[in-house]
Amino acid sequence: MTDFSLRLWSDDEGQDIAEYAVMLAVILVLVVGTIRLVGSNANNVFSSAASSIQ
Repeated sequence: MTDFSLRLWSDDEGQDIAEYAVMLAVILVLVVGTIRLVGSNANNVFSSAASSIQ
């Protein structure tokens, strides 16, 4: 039983998937935040440019 638990504890086969999932979640949060920030600023710029053209 102790041999099985030691093998189970030292087995790091599934860690890669969890690490990739966390990394993907962080990247998605950064991308969505950047798009929201740039999107609202770009909307203001385009609105003011359209107002000045008319």
